[in-house]
Amino acid sequence: EVSHLSKRFGTLTALDDVSFSVSEGETFGFLGPNGAGKTTTIRILTGISAPSSGTAAIFGNDILRNSIITRKQLGIVHETSNVYDDLTAWQNLMFAAELYTVKKGVRDKRAGELLDLFGLLGRRNVRVRGFSKGMKRRLTLAMGLINDPRLLFLDEPTSGLDVQSNLIIRDVIRDLNAEGVTVFLTTHNIEEANLTCDRVAIINRGRIAAIDSPERLKKTIQSAQSIEVAFEGAVPGRRESLQQIPGVSEVRKEGDKFRLFTEDPASVIPAVMAFAQTSNSRVLSINTFGPSLEDVFIRLTGLEIRTRGVSTID
Repeated sequence: EVSHLSKRFGTLTALDDVSFSVSEGETFGFLGPNGAGKTTTIRILTGISAPSSGTAAIFGNDILRNSIITRKQLGIVHETSNVYDDLTAWQNLMFAAELYTVKKGVRDKRAGELLDLFGLLGRRNVRVRGFSKGMKRRLTLAMGLINDPRLLFLDEPTSGLDVQSNLIIRDVIRDLNAEGVTVFLTTHNIEEANLTCDRVAIINRGRIAAIDSPERLKKTIQSAQSIEVAFEGAVPGRRESLQQIPGVSEVRKEGDKFRLFTEDPASVIPAVMAFAQTSNSRVLSINTFGPSLEDVFIRLTGLEIRTRGVSTID
């Protein structure tokens, strides 16, 4: 439970009157551009940093007044893998278990289960120095779970990972949630939030822009409906010609396809087919799409996607 949380660093306001609540057993996504305030929020909620003003409580315990009780119920996986390269995978887990005062019999069993879960059991006695980035990330997540937490904080857990590690971590998040573990996930990966989270808070420049389920957020901007069409062959000026179709508000070239944004797909589709016939352009595929979470993110954060693929924040 977060109430009117603010954090200032000199003249910089990193968090500005942020309030939200997360239900027990929920996977809650904290989505925003780099520098939006995601990591600052996690640092406050995990007791690493104190807020400038406002309060936050976890399972009814104030994070400042009852920090020890609160931290015992948490697992924390930071954006940067905090493993020790000169220790083995097993030794890293034992070190994390001792920090959380997990009893020896319990931690041995728990460590074996976690290494097996993350595909690292065969490397348990190998020094971490030789691990790939994905393997280190998986080990970091195992260390965050060694105390069997009720609440798991994940800060950009899949950033820059290979596909295999990404899928493993995503599956583990789903399994933890099914077991009743509350997951607080910060990310700028929109698809990850869409596939993983029950609810998403979009934060920008230290303020909450919206909080809702991914599907309900998508329904807030029906003007972002679109038609995706692919033509045979490349013709110069085709994007500009499609932009002239009545009812089309924007045309983006995405790979070998064009995406036409419109509030009235039913009238634009016949116009696209008519354009194809008059310009001797064979249509290879055509599909309609409702608003995506990416569209909501762009609309609420003011992020612009330039025609040359350069992203900026206004």
